[in-house]
Amino acid sequence: MRAAARLLANVKQSKFLEPGTPTGLTGLITHPTPRSTLLYHYSSTLDKLKQIPESSVYRQSTEALTKHRLKIVESAKPAGWDAWKQTVDMQVADHPEAFDITTTTLGTSIALPKKRKVDERRAAAEWDGEIGKSFPEGSRTEKERRKHHATLGGPEGYSPDAAFKEVKLEAEPQLTAEQISDIESQIGAGLIEEVIQVAEGEHKLVDEMVNSKIWEELTEKAPEGQWSYFERGAHKP
Repeated sequence: MRAAARLLANVKQSKFLEPGTPTGLTGLITHPTPRSTLLYHYSSTLDKLKQIPESSVYRQSTEALTKHRLKIVESAKPAGWDAWKQTVDMQVADHPEAFDITTTTLGTSIALPKKRKVDERRAAAEWDGEIGKSFPEGSRTEKERRKHHATLGGPEGYSPDAAFKEVKLEAEPQLTAEQISDIESQIGAGLIEEVIQVAEGEHKLVDEMVNSKIWEELTEKAPEGQWSYFERGAHKP
């Protein structure tokens, strides 16, 4: 039914789903980069779960489900992914501060641009008085500094604004509509956009679980028999 809703929402059929188009579910649009987004959230979630003891039921269940879904997503690779990944890795190496980076179970590094906007960084710099000068520190003019710049090892044509330029990644190779449909069928949790929402929520929830130290004993012990009602076989009709 969910797959049919997406098909009905996209009158023009094609090999690929067009990012930003309706999915058939209110308020949910077609995600532009579902594969790398899921790889990032699943891998980060698994890393965070390591802070919780292996005996924790929450860790055991979340880890098992996350690994299962991660394996499904990793197995679906769009054409041109390896070449694209190589290019992105070079960009990340040049600007590591602009990305959130994690590593998948297969050893593949996944980077997503940090959500903080370039305009916010620029506003902070303007507050500090960095923007508006020829260079970020000192009172010398750009012309006076230029002759010393090469000696200091800075790039040719350096300007303080360079630090605030947004790093633009090359468009990620798309999964075909058939590949996405196959992922959705294997996971069995609705459209891939819904799967992404769940992955994002779990990624945030792990932090709350770690901060709350859910694996520790309760300060006040639960009354005897409080949970017996929920035990399997405790009550038979």
